[in-house]
Amino acid sequence: MTEHTLARPSKQQLAWQDLELGLFCHFGLNTFCDREWGEGSDSPAAFNPAALDARQWVTTAKRAGFNYFMLTAKHHDGFCLWPTETTDYSVKSSPWKSGQGDVVRECADACREEGMRFGLYISPWDRHDPRYPDEAAYNDVYCAQLTELLTGYGPLVEVWFDGAGSEGRQYDWPRIMGLVKQYQPDAMVFNMGAPTVRWVGNEDGIAPYPCWNAAEAARVSMFTNDMTAWLPDTPEWVPAECPVPIRGNHWFWHPNDETPLRSLEELIGIYERSVGHGATLLLNVAPDNRGLFLEEEVQRVIELGDEIKRRYAVALAESSGGGRSIRIQLNREEDIHRMVMMEQIEHGERVRSYVVEAESGGDWIEIARGSAIGHKKIDSLTVPIRTSHIRLTVLESVGEPHIRSFSVYK
Repeated sequence: MTEHTLARPSKQQLAWQDLELGLFCHFGLNTFCDREWGEGSDSPAAFNPAALDARQWVTTAKRAGFNYFMLTAKHHDGFCLWPTETTDYSVKSSPWKSGQGDVVRECADACREEGMRFGLYISPWDRHDPRYPDEAAYNDVYCAQLTELLTGYGPLVEVWFDGAGSEGRQYDWPRIMGLVKQYQPDAMVFNMGAPTVRWVGNEDGIAPYPCWNAAEAARVSMFTNDMTAWLPDTPEWVPAECPVPIRGNHWFWHPNDETPLRSLEELIGIYERSVGHGATLLLNVAPDNRGLFLEEEVQRVIELGDEIKRRYAVALAESSGGGRSIRIQLNREEDIHRMVMMEQIEHGERVRSYVVEAESGGDWIEIARGSAIGHKKIDSLTVPIRTSHIRLTVLESVGEPHIRSFSVYK
């Protein structure tokens, strides 16, 4: 491999990777039927949130420093949160707002008003639609639904194709991808078809290390070790996204749920092993059957955002540049707890091995070592080191390394 053959991101992928934090919102008939996966047989009459407030959802994300918001427009049960023309199994058949409501519209409007990027999850698998067994007929239905979403709600940052339930099923991915490229050319595509973003492979919110951006396949779902069959025009650069629920393994709200809320300590650990491994974190918070986030979950998301800012908003010092050695000289000795490194990934992932050292008593002491840097690498020290001089040395690289940022933190 040479620097000329390295995979490189598109400008849309570069922008998306800088977002780093997204808030996922699982909401639908499951919310009202105490289910994670509805079978497509629950009545639309059950869908009736008394106080739905999409602005609460979006302002929570914004207050916590998240940069995009993802809504489950259609989950596996086939119930559509917008008044689609393709089926009566949607909000228009529910008592909510006398059948005149549109959850997707309310989220899109809230995102626009708050300056939040908006993305949509639309399950290919549909457990309700009677046309699903007929591949050609259902492809028409699905493409019509997708077209409504791609054309009716403004610019989308991402379109989420969940592979669960579709193991072994062939959809018309060339046609589906054609619609995305026609109507939302800047949107990221998640994991299926010709994706520009891949699933990290777990629902723990954690990326393996190293987590290279160049990839040729990803797991289809939690329920198989089969890998995706991506279209030939899939880019070589397919960064990872790490979805995780804020409450155990529950994506939807459940009444009297005893599944514990993740602690702040656990969530910051997830952040440092997702964003801190060069991936993007997509944290799920589920509205209850009123259509509101629970207050304790709102507070936990905000606590996470505040803790990320406390740790990483202000560096003691920062440096950047080309070449194999980047140094930071502080005015006085400080206790160093964390280092954050970023490559200029528009040139590809060039670093293959690095070491971070601190000067102490006239000697250089190794304090961190790794392989990939990519979009971002966070190295935390179990015991801080007191120093005024830190250096990053690239030991192996493909061509000349380009360090976008090397920063140190208390």
